[in-house]
Amino acid sequence: MSSYTSISSEKLSRLIGTAKAPTLVDVRLDEDFAADPRLIPGAVRYSHLDVQDWASRLTGQSVVVVCQKGQKLAEGTAAWLRCSNITAEILEGGHLGWREAELPTVPADKIPKRDGRGRTVWVTRSRPKIDRIACPWLIRRFVDPAAVFLFVTSAEVEGVAERFDATPFDIENVFWSHRGELCTFDVMVKEFGLATPALERLATMVRAADTARLELSPEAPGLLAASLGLSRMFDDDLEQLSAGLLLYDAFYRWCRDATKETHNWPTSKVKP
Repeated sequence: MSSYTSISSEKLSRLIGTAKAPTLVDVRLDEDFAADPRLIPGAVRYSHLDVQDWASRLTGQSVVVVCQKGQKLAEGTAAWLRCSNITAEILEGGHLGWREAELPTVPADKIPKRDGRGRTVWVTRSRPKIDRIACPWLIRRFVDPAAVFLFVTSAEVEGVAERFDATPFDIENVFWSHRGELCTFDVMVKEFGLATPALERLATMVRAADTARLELSPEAPGLLAASLGLSRMFDDDLEQLSAGLLLYDAFYRWCRDATKETHNWPTSKVKP
């Protein structure tokens, strides 16, 4: 049974992918991680030995600590964090419990190298519309909540990627891009191991809107209209991204929780 210092895999899985998700800290031993080099979506690896050094980075955040079985490493790390006035829980059953529940995990080798502040850095073309908002949303919500996105002119994406050690996406001839009929969002969902029913439904919407195949999804015209509207509302790409995150939060929650709901205005009875 969960206590105020622990959280179940089921409850945590409902938080991941939302704006209210806690910060996830993976403190598994190196040998345990090497045996299963995958991460719970959004988790970052830290060593329990250095908790007093990195704890200050988490000030003001709610943290869930993950170790192999949800025992001594997680308990001790969470206790140290609470001594630093950081709200910290452990994941019941640890990483093994999460895997036994058959919940999604992200292959660590697919996550780009982090910068000196622990962030992944991505670069793409300026003036985003659909894929270049959807992909950052997916990364922020399921891969790296601290990810940085650089929007530059099309001709300079690869040069900026090289000079600033950033990962290019949604341009031709790079790993994170369209593949056949799939858009970049599709590719990220697949490569990051995130093919849940909700994200696959959302991926179909994004693909339909991004590739002008609106017949693939009844919701795609609405996504397209909202996306193009946002692009007209904002001149600043980062402001547009901030607004777009909320848009995709809403579409994701619909895909996950509300696809069977309807809204029917009650029919009024007209007197003859």
